[in-house]
Amino acid sequence: MIQFLLLVPLGFLIGAFGTLIGAGGGFILVPILLLLYPDKSPDTITSISLAVVFFNALSGSFAYSRMKRIDYKSGIIFAIATLPGSVLGSVITSYVPRQLFNGIFGVILVIVSIFLIVRTKEERISNNIVVKKGYVTRTVIDNEGTVHTFSYNPVIGIVVSVFVGFMSSFLGIGGGVIHVPVLVNILNYPVHIATATSHFVLAVMSFSGTIVHIVNGVFQSSVIQTAALSIGVLFGAQLGARLSRKIHGVAIIRSLAVALAIVGIRIIIMAF
Repeated sequence: MIQFLLLVPLGFLIGAFGTLIGAGGGFILVPILLLLYPDKSPDTITSISLAVVFFNALSGSFAYSRMKRIDYKSGIIFAIATLPGSVLGSVITSYVPRQLFNGIFGVILVIVSIFLIVRTKEERISNNIVVKKGYVTRTVIDNEGTVHTFSYNPVIGIVVSVFVGFMSSFLGIGGGVIHVPVLVNILNYPVHIATATSHFVLAVMSFSGTIVHIVNGVFQSSVIQTAALSIGVLFGAQLGARLSRKIHGVAIIRSLAVALAIVGIRIIIMAF
């Protein structure tokens, strides 16, 4: 019971920050679980995290939907593209040794953090978009009347989504930590539209990965931890979405970069 009560507020904090940056919170939760449960296998850790990411993304998506910040048309395509990789990643995790898992996880987080710091862009709100051949143009009008127009290469978006689906389920981090930087820096999404759309994609992707873990019977020893964290993120996600109205897009991305670097280095140290 004490463990349950301690995990609920932890879930709340993870849900708030994860929704704010559109990453689902898994990149924070996994290293915490690795520290709290050193004897649990990688597939157990990722199963807990993916389930919590699902409830976080589901709650956050409802909040972002009310703000009208989700690019549904593109989000549905990206979400479908993540499904094959998501299922494969969930299956492969059970065959990876714990120490190797820690090392891979830490290195990827540090690489992504460096990418974010180097490539962070100022948020754009503009209708002067140069459309290249093969690109699609999307316009999203949020509930405050702000018009966000952007253009991107759909092929790149789909290929990246397949990769994101695999890596997120394999590592249990949800995928937003990879997807948001790609949406902003490669697909030209405005930061706030990227975080909202990423959350929508995460809800679909993390659900498919969670189903695989349930079928494999991984959840049997972690129901209490999953339930407590999930309750916390459901409420924390609502706070995170509200905070996103008040925080500048670049600040969100840079906060994500710093957090990733710290967590990644800590996990690498654990691996050795």
